[in-house]
Amino acid sequence: MEDRLLEESTLVERARAGDAAAYDVLVARYQDLALRVAYLILGGAAEAEDAAQEGFVKAYFALGRFRAGAPFRPWLLQIVANEARNRRKAAWRRANLTMRAVAEHRAGDTALSPESAALAQERANELLAAVNTLREEERLVVACRYFLGLTEAETAETLNVPKGTVKSRLSRALGRLRVTLDAPVPAEAPAIDRKRAAHD
Repeated sequence: MEDRLLEESTLVERARAGDAAAYDVLVARYQDLALRVAYLILGGAAEAEDAAQEGFVKAYFALGRFRAGAPFRPWLLQIVANEARNRRKAAWRRANLTMRAVAEHRAGDTALSPESAALAQERANELLAAVNTLREEERLVVACRYFLGLTEAETAETLNVPKGTVKSRLSRALGRLRVTLDAPVPAEAPAIDRKRAAHD
């Protein structure tokens, strides 16, 4: 174990000095572990692989700030985990902005009286609040299927998951929304329209 730590310390010092081959050895040693960490945070293989690769790149350029003699593995995995969390937050923000934009567009796309328009906006806001309580993977499926109007196949391709996963996540999401909204949520009606129908 001590020999391995000593070897690792030597590899890190050589990488800090610009030895790319030494860093390649470190990448090969920790690639699988970094991928598992990213996958735990992101839940998707393609996204996790991108996050892990970007984490290794960022770690390489941050080697100058690495404290000599400190354990390399936890330092590296923290960078990978931060990259994965940042990607997850960015995906959530994009989905949330998309849902809000579509909801506001739908609330104002018909010639409603000021009172009806205000009520429609209030209902849309209630729906958005309910959708935002869903798990991230369920929220993204709902956003793709109902706010963006994508088919199951398009949703699967967009989220890089199998169609069966889209169906199961959508089923769970609709079940949670039924409980949260305390109203029937039909299987096929668009989410915004469901909410309006529940109050009409």
